[in-house]
Amino acid sequence: MSSTAADMEPLTSGASNRIIPILKTVRTSLLFIHSLLFSLLLLLLPRRYRRRPMADSASPPSPSKSGKRRRLEEEDTLRRRALAEGIDMTTGNEDCRWNTFLFFVARRNALFVRSWLPITGQMKGILIIIHGLNEHSGRYGQFAKQLTSCNFGVYAMDWTGHGGSDGLHGYVPSLDHVVADTGALLEKIKSEYPGVPCFLFGHSTGGAVVLKAASYPYIKEMLEGIILTSPALRVKPAHPIVGAVAPIFSLVVPRLQFKGANKRGIPVSRDPAALLAKYSDPLVYTGPIRVRTGHEILRISSYLMRNFKSVIVPFFVLHGTADKVTDPLASQDLYNEAASKFKDIKLYDGFLHDLLFEPEREEVGQDIISWMEKRLGAESEQIYS
Repeated sequence: MSSTAADMEPLTSGASNRIIPILKTVRTSLLFIHSLLFSLLLLLLPRRYRRRPMADSASPPSPSKSGKRRRLEEEDTLRRRALAEGIDMTTGNEDCRWNTFLFFVARRNALFVRSWLPITGQMKGILIIIHGLNEHSGRYGQFAKQLTSCNFGVYAMDWTGHGGSDGLHGYVPSLDHVVADTGALLEKIKSEYPGVPCFLFGHSTGGAVVLKAASYPYIKEMLEGIILTSPALRVKPAHPIVGAVAPIFSLVVPRLQFKGANKRGIPVSRDPAALLAKYSDPLVYTGPIRVRTGHEILRISSYLMRNFKSVIVPFFVLHGTADKVTDPLASQDLYNEAASKFKDIKLYDGFLHDLLFEPEREEVGQDIISWMEKRLGAESEQIYS
């Protein structure tokens, strides 16, 4: 690519260590905060002190803004779902059976889920993929092929607001919802395949989701281990004032997008074809980040950084040393501080953010498969020793 990383806004591929570039100058910041506080004051005033517009009895009632917004959101969800259904999931692999289905969670949201299962041989285990911010499960077909060829089953879930799932595109009202959805899907899979070992895989912000999910005992008990690629663990606001006002903004204007994002996207792979495929994919969200989404990333990152020492789940963390989106040193800190007895780390020299879309993707995939097999072997030794 001709553009350098410095030319690009860190908004579209995942959680960056400069997330939410809300305000360009202190002057703009103060003006924005002043307007926000004034709006909050108006909202808090009793109704009798608010100026009411003159009613025009001749004009017909207009549809509510919320109703129109909901209808547009539903139409966009259906469009994205049709695109998600249209993705070729075979990727040249006839040795697996694949499926897509809608999974309804406690909030009555429909989540779009894919599965790839090996046809022959005994299934060694099942890997559940939680994608990164702004992407979707359909991008992991090649990795699924590699897994099924080694007799691992694969499930992949689109977050709310992503891929073929319900919700406003690119909007995440709560990452705790994604954590809960991950646990619910794992529970469903364990009930359908009792006795089959399960692993969680999370990329970027999906890695943060998986790490937090595994901190809950009822989820950890269903797992043999977790795999994290380029996890979003140390995410900082672009300016201290951003961290201070983000909680207020996320409550008052949660869906607001910050303008000026560079839609070319930042470089996340050294493979030009992979970059072109990602940023030309209509299911990859390339718009400016939404306020609530950014705040949720800051919130989960802060929680995880405070709790590294309490991590006890078996894990394998993988990170590229040249990653410009998430911090490889935070992955090293996780490895150093976690209390897990079974843990591994691999840092790939010069690799960028999307490890499974780098030119060496087969090597990365094989490292993940080898770790799962090593983990299953260690479990067998414990049982029979």
